[in-house]
Amino acid sequence: MKVKKWTVWTIAAGLFCCIVLGVGVWQYYGASAVKRDAVVLIPTGSDFNRLMDSLRAGDLLRNETLFRTMARAKGLDKRVSPGRYELKQGMGYSDVINRIQSGLQSPMRITFHNIRTMDRLAAVLSRQIELDSMTLMEAFINDSIVAAYGYTPQTFMAMFIPNTYEVYWNCSVNDLLQRMKRESDRFWASRDAKLARCGLTRNEAITLASIVYEETKRQSEMPAVAGVYINRLRRGMPLQADPTVKFALGDFSLRRILHKHLEVDSPYNTYRVVGLPPGPICMPSIAAIDAVLNYQEHDYLYFCAKEDLSGAHNFARTLAEHNRNARAYAAALNRLKIR
Repeated sequence: MKVKKWTVWTIAAGLFCCIVLGVGVWQYYGASAVKRDAVVLIPTGSDFNRLMDSLRAGDLLRNETLFRTMARAKGLDKRVSPGRYELKQGMGYSDVINRIQSGLQSPMRITFHNIRTMDRLAAVLSRQIELDSMTLMEAFINDSIVAAYGYTPQTFMAMFIPNTYEVYWNCSVNDLLQRMKRESDRFWASRDAKLARCGLTRNEAITLASIVYEETKRQSEMPAVAGVYINRLRRGMPLQADPTVKFALGDFSLRRILHKHLEVDSPYNTYRVVGLPPGPICMPSIAAIDAVLNYQEHDYLYFCAKEDLSGAHNFARTLAEHNRNARAYAAALNRLKIR
């Protein structure tokens, strides 16, 4: 029986269409689109062209034309979700398109510690996330914003516990602050019971810890230093903490506090003001915070850096004993011509 010619052509055309469709489906769902592992940052407000520029700059796509065609067919050209996306080598076109279109971005880790001022914190954060330092600082000094979290601009540093956290690269200011508040509350949940022993609030404990941290980086000494300040607070004595004078002067490079420095008129000058300063003078380490909560009980009222300049301290019960220690330390500085 002779097969009609048109039937052969119909079958051939059908097979051809199936092959084309199969290749298209394979390219969309199975073909490898990404050349290498990479992170792509898509800023807020970006359009499809900006996305393509980012992908092209990293030379990430095996076939840019194919990606563009498929992306337009999927509607990605009308809906680009900003964020930080981790693309893996061998990821298919469909996976890449769906991920960016749906906003399935990957969180990132941010770290901060050893921070002295809020503008410095803003600068450190702005280097890790999309928010710029000016936007962050405007929030940090905004009375109504910080009050919503239970702080003042002077105490707001206390909400930021030094650590590493996972956040989204394009998080908003509110998202970031809410996260830090949750982390702060979580941090204090296991420590609040110890505040009663100190007679301090959370903010006061952080403020005292910031002074302890600036006085010594030796964790073994921190509880003893904290104990001296607790003793002085309870007796109504001024703390006379040199780091608070540096903060008041805005000069952290000072290696020696002189009598002229003690005259600075500031609520942070604990030589002239009794009690704690209005807020932290830095972001204290967790070790310093715990040292305050677990302060050493003793009868020392004074301490002074040792004359061997090792960074360790001599502790004293009386002013006479402290003055001897202070003279020895001053003589060591004089010998080195540290003025």
